[in-house]
Amino acid sequence: MVEIKEELREIKELLKDEKEVKKRSPKSFRIPFKAKLNSMDKNRNMISVMKINENGYVDFVKLPISEQTVIVDGIPRLASAGYVLHYKKEPILILPNWSVEPFSPLEHYGETLSNGSNTKGYKLLMNRMQSSIMEKKPMMMGGMVKWIVGIGLAVIIGYALISGG
Repeated sequence: MVEIKEELREIKELLKDEKEVKKRSPKSFRIPFKAKLNSMDKNRNMISVMKINENGYVDFVKLPISEQTVIVDGIPRLASAGYVLHYKKEPILILPNWSVEPFSPLEHYGETLSNGSNTKGYKLLMNRMQSSIMEKKPMMMGGMVKWIVGIGLAVIIGYALISGG
């Protein structure tokens, strides 16, 4: 009876520790409410814009796209398909305030390939290095060979028992 009570206390302590860990886990990023798009906004060709100011602060707004441009602070900015990103099924545009051209993932990817800072090459190198380190396993006999050897041994033992010697 005493053992069961001790085990129950231990289980309660473990559960309490798990609850504390869950409370401390970081929350995922959410787009602010003023920049969130509903289905009607999406039908009206609107987009969430993450505007990066010169001082490093970020503002979120939702703006309409007309003729592949978005007007921010009275200045038309590009908003073609190559610049639009998607976050949780919402179109979003990352726009530095000092540029008329938003962040482009395609251009950035090409840039990282040309200057050698892309992770894709490192992954290929690591896979190649790991495959060369791994030793080859010794060849195992096939299942058919095992059966033939087993039957052969059984025949020899059977013959020796029957012949008496």
